Amino acid sequence: MYSEEHLYAIALRECNLIGNINFNKLVRTFGSAKNAWEKTKKEYKKLDGFGSKIVYDIGNPEHLKFAEKELKFCETNNIKINLRHLQELPQLLNECEDAPAILYQKGSFDHSKPKVSIVGTRNMTPYGKQFIHDFFEETKSCDYTSVSGLALGVDKEVHEQSIHNQIPTIAVLAHGFHTLYPAKNRKLSEKIVEEGGALFTEFNSSRKPDRENFIQRNRIVAGISPSTIVVETAFGGGSISTATFANGYNREVFALPGKITDKQSQGCNHLIFQNKASTISTIKDLIDNLGFNNPKMKTEELFPRNEISIQLTENQELIFKTIYENPQISLDDLAVKIDLSSHKILPIILELELLGKLKSFSGRQFMAI
Repeated sequence: MYSEEHLYAIALRECNLIGNINFNKLVRTFGSAKNAWEKTKKEYKKLDGFGSKIVYDIGNPEHLKFAEKELKFCETNNIKINLRHLQELPQLLNECEDAPAILYQKGSFDHSKPKVSIVGTRNMTPYGKQFIHDFFEETKSCDYTSVSGLALGVDKEVHEQSIHNQIPTIAVLAHGFHTLYPAKNRKLSEKIVEEGGALFTEFNSSRKPDRENFIQRNRIVAGISPSTIVVETAFGGGSISTATFANGYNREVFALPGKITDKQSQGCNHLIFQNKASTISTIKDLIDNLGFNNPKMKTEELFPRNEISIQLTENQELIFKTIYENPQISLDDLAVKIDLSSHKILPIILELELLGKLKSFSGRQFMAI
């Protein structure tokens, strides 16, 4: 189940001063975590910005012992270990410069489904709860995955409504899998996995839910999806950091506006005022902006065959249908599916966009509209 590379990746990530970005530089330079573990101390001068202080802890046998225990823990608890340098992270998350070097996973994750991250305050009001209920009611026939942080309040409601409407949901944790915080959500976390969703964390089993971990967790929530929805938050709430990360990753952010006198709407209103989020005016408009569609409708129902044949060339129709059937497919995956090189696909994509048939997302992903 696990390889030597998993062992050395965990050991390397345990070293003092080797964070996610330094880890990535090391494996890029030396080709693998194992090589980085064995060669860095001798050859660190090959690396820009790496001095002896940064690399002094690499090779520490205590970290290898820890990694061996961690692998046993993961095997016992059916935890998958995703390594960024082996391209095992969710695609959009992998594009973020500060993406986790290691992402631990319980449960299932469908890379092909569109994702939307939905976050908000722990002190949710009936207004926020009604919005979440209405959003999931309107999107229950859409084929997508929701993402949130398994906190109380908005996060909990997002995960519960997802399960109720049979939509897979991802919970990103701020601690290792040795515990579950908040404890009230343990049964919910088990239900998420049972119902085809997953739990993710970048923290190994020794890491407790310390305060600073929640900000780190929020960047994963923002990075995994092309869009983040902020339901309710006060000034300075944790969801503001999620929106800030999403802005930094050039992702779309939507915020639910509220009365200026309502404390839990003030953060959302401020995001909108600062042009850091688009206003949610209606749920229908939000769904259109997210690019969600109804998988039960066939292509022919949207565009009759005679209309397609008149408007589209053979290659245009092939690409359009493939994208329609695989929402938010990446350029690389599209090239594999239709056996056509990327440089030949891109001009046709542009033609389809000009015809109003396709919408592009960050990370070279596309969706039929």
